Amino acid sequence: MFFSSGIRSGLNIPGNTSNQLGSVVTNVNVNNLPGLNTMGISLARIDYAPYGLNPPHTHPRATEVLVVLEGTLYVGFVLSNPGPNMKNKLFTKILKPGDVFVFPKGMIHFQLNVGKTKAVAMSGLSSQDAGVITVANAVFGSDPPINPYVLTKAFQVEKKVVDYLQSQFWWDNN
Repeated sequence: MFFSSGIRSGLNIPGNTSNQLGSVVTNVNVNNLPGLNTMGISLARIDYAPYGLNPPHTHPRATEVLVVLEGTLYVGFVLSNPGPNMKNKLFTKILKPGDVFVFPKGMIHFQLNVGKTKAVAMSGLSSQDAGVITVANAVFGSDPPINPYVLTKAFQVEKKVVDYLQSQFWWDNN
């Protein structure tokens, strides 16, 4: 609910996590809070069901700082294309309430609730419109679909695997 260009209410209300991922992101950015225009910031509330996942995704225009409010999250990001003779290093941590983790701009990252109870986190992003690209949705759920030859070669899997993945409904928790 919006009262003016500088106020947004409702982040105290848990989001509905009864979906395939078991998570939901409630974004606050310039698109739903015009008062953020030119401020270079936005935020989100992320709710997780037990074992819920905020799937691998990236924010092309922002660094993200995540603070856990409830529950226990396994979080991480992958350093991609680091250079010759280097691997795509995975950085992970288990976070409990009050813990903070930073996801650098453009890095593929994720959060998984590893607890038997719900989890809640808040994130701050260094852009008024950080954008989000969910990896599985973009790669296997594009419309029209990416040519299976491209994906079989890129992922080194058989065409039947690509066909199966492209036939799935890719849930968007944003």
